[in-house]
Amino acid sequence: MSIKYTEDHEWVKVEGDIATVGITQHAQDALGDVVFVELPEIGKTYAQKDTAGVVESVKAAADVYMPVTGEVVEVNQALADEPSLANSDPMGAGWFFKVKLAKPDEIAALMDEAGYNAFAA
Repeated sequence: MSIKYTEDHEWVKVEGDIATVGITQHAQDALGDVVFVELPEIGKTYAQKDTAGVVESVKAAADVYMPVTGEVVEVNQALADEPSLANSDPMGAGWFFKVKLAKPDEIAALMDEAGYNAFAA
């Protein structure tokens, strides 16, 4: 299992052909208190970099982009019911959705943790 990062501040944890996606600690720090999350539709296929959802905070609203091409197979209903999970546990219970990878090779182009930390600094 590896975790990769995008320039749009999403994290991607790959297990087999399923990728779990959320926003990074840096993103939630920048957004502040998350008050609303719009999740993608289960069964819908997205291309890499498509807008797949929205996260709104007391400060701003931001799109959540699809980090890899694939079909949404699960969404985090707990996050929709309690958006503050994106703040309290962005890399755990605050995950957004799971995607069945259509182009697994796209993962290799994403940043590792050291690369992302340098990018976000």
